[in-house]
Amino acid sequence: MPPATELETARLALRRPCDDDAEFFVELLNQPSFLRYIGDKGVRTAEDARQYLRDGPLASHERHGFGLYLVELKESGQPIGISGLLKRDYLEDPDIGFAFLPPFWSQGYARESAEAVLAQGRERFGLRRVLAITSPDNRASIALLGKLGFRFERLARPSEDEAPVNVYVCEA
Repeated sequence: MPPATELETARLALRRPCDDDAEFFVELLNQPSFLRYIGDKGVRTAEDARQYLRDGPLASHERHGFGLYLVELKESGQPIGISGLLKRDYLEDPDIGFAFLPPFWSQGYARESAEAVLAQGRERFGLRRVLAITSPDNRASIALLGKLGFRFERLARPSEDEAPVNVYVCEA
């Protein structure tokens, strides 16, 4: 049985991912857009996905109280993407992340889920400053961040062997 819904919007239910979501994560994390703009997480099998979930989103929820949520359509329960807060070592504040399967782009789902995640960050975790990172050429995410009230702050390099990313900030 999947975990309980933690956030709800008019059309979406957001919950912690679980082992039963492994196949969805294999599909999402291997989308060309995910690989291009977010990176290769090395998830190729259901077992890889379960390990990714344990080491990533679920560990983050345990450690920080927040992490990535699985985003489902409320009406059908169909998983369509992920959205949530992350705490990266190279950033001083939590950042918001999201990714959706291509058939669910341009329908407002990313914005709807991100607004719920940001509200939870402010209300439940007292966050007054939330960051976001994008590849400099990810125009769709940059446009969405603008709609969410983020502004460009700087370029940052996650590590010596990674390309620089744009860092955006939203302050409450």
